[in-house]
Amino acid sequence: MKILILGAGRVGESVAESLVSERNDITVIDTNPARLRELQDRLDLRGVVGNGIQPSVLREAGIEDTDLLIACAPLDETNLVICKVAHDIFNVPTTIARLRSPEFVNGSPLMEKSGFAVDRVICPEESVTTYIRKLIEYPEALQVLEFAHGLVSLIAVRAVAGGPLVQHSLAEIPQLVPNVDMRIVAIYRQDTVLPTLEGSTRIEPGDEVFVLSATEHIRTVLGALRSIDRPVKRIMIAGGGKVGLRLAREVQASYQIKIIEPIETRCEYLATQLPNDVLVLKGDSTDEDLLADENVQDMDLFLALTSDDEDNIMSCLLAKRLGAKRVLAVINRRAYADLVQGTTIDIAISPSHTVLGELLAFVRRGDVEAVHSLRRGAAEALEAIVRGDRKTCRMAGRRIDEVGLPKGAQVGAIVRGLHRSDGSDAGEDAKPEVIIAHHDTVVLPNDHVIVFVPRKRMVREVEKLFQVSATFMF
Repeated sequence: MKILILGAGRVGESVAESLVSERNDITVIDTNPARLRELQDRLDLRGVVGNGIQPSVLREAGIEDTDLLIACAPLDETNLVICKVAHDIFNVPTTIARLRSPEFVNGSPLMEKSGFAVDRVICPEESVTTYIRKLIEYPEALQVLEFAHGLVSLIAVRAVAGGPLVQHSLAEIPQLVPNVDMRIVAIYRQDTVLPTLEGSTRIEPGDEVFVLSATEHIRTVLGALRSIDRPVKRIMIAGGGKVGLRLAREVQASYQIKIIEPIETRCEYLATQLPNDVLVLKGDSTDEDLLADENVQDMDLFLALTSDDEDNIMSCLLAKRLGAKRVLAVINRRAYADLVQGTTIDIAISPSHTVLGELLAFVRRGDVEAVHSLRRGAAEALEAIVRGDRKTCRMAGRRIDEVGLPKGAQVGAIVRGLHRSDGSDAGEDAKPEVIIAHHDTVVLPNDHVIVFVPRKRMVREVEKLFQVSATFMF
């Protein structure tokens, strides 16, 4: 696929890095030649220096035969104009824009072809906030990702001694947790992927375990791998920027919140935007005395959400040492996120990776509904709809052990009943069934199939399983 990316900032760089690794033809436009040179030295892509609003620059970048445009320049206005130009002048089939303003959302008339012609709006702040909200709801998890309209969830959890499944083999799971159907699709012991198709594999304390289950069973699954932590009640947020304010607005009704913000004018703004029971504090989140005075040891969750990676790391380390139950840091630099994940800092979130899945769904071949990037881009979970029949699609009408999945990839769950027999959406009449997949499960047309891919180089092989032949027609 030929992809044109406007903007070589943190999001643009991360997107380019992920897509180049899948052998796409990538061109990046940016006004900063030094940044483009660095990208070209490190990645197999083409850089074009210039203002992407100008049609001449877009032509130089090869927009005439571009399949997908991703506009992630710093300004919303720039991204909106570029999508409009790409569609109206160059007939680019698909456009995606990174937009921070809440005024521009998916489904808005402004985003239609007659408006700014944006097929998909990506907001990193919204993605990060949604991600964090799930971790507040399930504090025992490292990651909570939803599929099939929220009916199925993939959770990542670190096993601890004392969990019912810990130090037991996978073959023992049905006896140990008899009332919950689940599928362990991956176990990471440090950086080693353990085989999960072998019943003799044992779960040990410290393992990072990925489990697929019906969303209604998440808490039971978490309890099977670790003792259930008490629910989050008190939250301290370091940083009152876009993410901090958005998160506080969304959760203030359910939790006690304190926000630490160093800029006085921003504190005043936060105070006007949030209810009186949200305490806004002017100060430095890396100030040990301030954290102690504000009883950080009583916090169930400490969130470092500033734009400074070093401050986020330091404030989390301090909060943890002072007694905060759980700490989470937003870290933009991938090297930093890899370094601190799983140490004293319980969870490190990379904003660019939280939006990757939304972008990858447009790149994947076949009828892909959702994609989630796992383990900082090393692995992937995708949801695709099976089209065609046994003659036109390798996935349709076959048992899972007949499909020919690449070694290590697994079908974890199937959701059946979201579509009518003609492939149309069942809508309110839908009576979906969540099926945890086994080797002899038969995949039917119109099933939503959720596949775990442990290595990204396998993605193309998995995509081919969902593609239909040229003889298939709706």
